[in-house]
Amino acid sequence: MKPRHHLYLDDALTEQLEALAAKPGASKSAIVADALRAWLARRGAKELEDLLQVRLDRLSRQLGRIERDQQVLLESLALFVRYQLTVTAPLPESEQEAARAVGQERFESFVNQVGRRLAQGRSVSRDVLARITPDGVVDADGQHQEASE
Repeated sequence: MKPRHHLYLDDALTEQLEALAAKPGASKSAIVADALRAWLARRGAKELEDLLQVRLDRLSRQLGRIERDQQVLLESLALFVRYQLTVTAPLPESEQEAARAVGQERFESFVNQVGRRLAQGRSVSRDVLARITPDGVVDADGQHQEASE
């Protein structure tokens, strides 16, 4: 047996409920129950939306940091390439083969070093931040953290 509820509705709402209940196969109880279910579902969805909003805000901040870091990296690389191309004098034809061999060796060494550092979970940017922050504490995102006692 379903529990009984006594509700008081204003006249306009009562007229609308009466009109809906007058249709074949409809009852006031079913209409009110459906409306209450829908209202409660929206309320639950609002709570879920509020929880997701916090997560989305956090992701947006993280994405903003990534975009900022990417801009810094690209600008740094562009300045380095421009500087390198500006100050490096062309080599005579007789020295180019030896320079290519040395360049290939240096590139292999560079790639190996990058691979080792990534495998160890290390990063130059975190190392630099650790050097320049007063207490040297930097989190996994490269953000300065207060030292804990």
